[in-house]
Amino acid sequence: MIGNVTAGLAIILVSGILNASFPLPMKYVRRWKWENTWLAFCTLSLFVLPLALARTAVADLWLILGEAPARELFAALAGGFVWGTAQVTFGIAIASVGMAMAFAIVVGMCSVLGSLFPMIVLHPGDLLARPGLLLMASAVILTAGLVLYARAARQREADAGVSHGHGGCRKGLAVCLYTGAAGGAINLGFAFSRALTGRALAHGATPLAASFVVWALVLPAGYLPNLVYCLYLLIKHRSYRNYAGSGAKEPVLAAAMAVLWLSGWAGYGVGATAMGAYGTSIGFAAYMTALLLWSTCLGVLTGEWRAASPATVRRMRVAVAAILLSVVVLSGGLG
Repeated sequence: MIGNVTAGLAIILVSGILNASFPLPMKYVRRWKWENTWLAFCTLSLFVLPLALARTAVADLWLILGEAPARELFAALAGGFVWGTAQVTFGIAIASVGMAMAFAIVVGMCSVLGSLFPMIVLHPGDLLARPGLLLMASAVILTAGLVLYARAARQREADAGVSHGHGGCRKGLAVCLYTGAAGGAINLGFAFSRALTGRALAHGATPLAASFVVWALVLPAGYLPNLVYCLYLLIKHRSYRNYAGSGAKEPVLAAAMAVLWLSGWAGYGVGATAMGAYGTSIGFAAYMTALLLWSTCLGVLTGEWRAASPATVRRMRVAVAAILLSVVVLSGGLG
C-alpha cells in the first residue's frame, strides 16, 4: 500500500511538470492568432485524444457508458463543463492582470478548493484526523505562499513597466477568483465518479485504465465552452482564414501542447487512482503545487523575472519556499 501511494505521488508530481510545460510551444506560434491555436489545442486535448485513449484502454467503453444511469454521468459532465468555462476565463484573466499573477491565484484556489471538497464529501470523518488536519495546515501555508507570490508577480510587472490599469486589475482579480473556484471542478468531476471507474473494473479494466472512462466524459464536456468561445473569436476577427496555407509548424506546435497537457491530466488520474482514498484530495493538492512550482521555474529559465528587482526576486523565492513547505506538510498526511 505504501509503495502504491509513493508511486502514485511520484506520477502526480511528474504529471504536474508536464501540465505546466504545455504553454511553451505557444511561444513559437507566428502565423496563427490565439483562437486558432487554442481551438486546435482544445480539439485534440479535450475531444479527440481523450476519447481515443479511453477507447484503447477500455475495450467496453461505450457499453460501460451506455449502461450507467444518468446520475453517475452527471458529476463528470457537470464538473467538466464548469471547468471548461474556467479555461475560457483564464485567458481573460491573463490579459487583465498578467500571466504570473493570474496563474498564482487560479492554481492556488484550484488546489485548495479542489482538494478540500472531495475530502469533505467523500471522507468527512478524516477532516479532524491526521490526513485532514495536515491537508488544512498545508492549505493555510500554501495560501500564504500564494499571496506572497501574487504580490511578487505584481511587483515584477511594475519593475518591468507593465501596467494593466486599476479598473482592469479589479476586473482581472474578479475573473481570477471565478476561474480559481470553477477550475477545481475538473477534480470534482473525477472524484465524484467512482461509480464509473467501478463499472470499468467490473468489465475487466485495470485500476489505472479505469480512470480513462471518467476523462472520456469530463474533458469533452469541458471542450464545449472552449469551442463556442473560439468560434466566436474566429468569426469576430475573421481569423478562421489563418488555417489556410499556414504550413505544418503551427499544427505541430498545437499538437505538442495537447500531448503535454493531456499527459499531465491523464497522469494525474493514474497517480490519484494508485494513491487510493486520498488521491483526489492530497494527490490533487500535490499536483497543483507541482504545476505552480514548475511554471515558476520555467518563467525564471525563459527570462520572465529578468527585469525584476533583487527585492522582488527575494519575495518570489520566499513564496516558493512557502509553497514547498506546504508540500512537505502535505506529504505527512500520507503516513
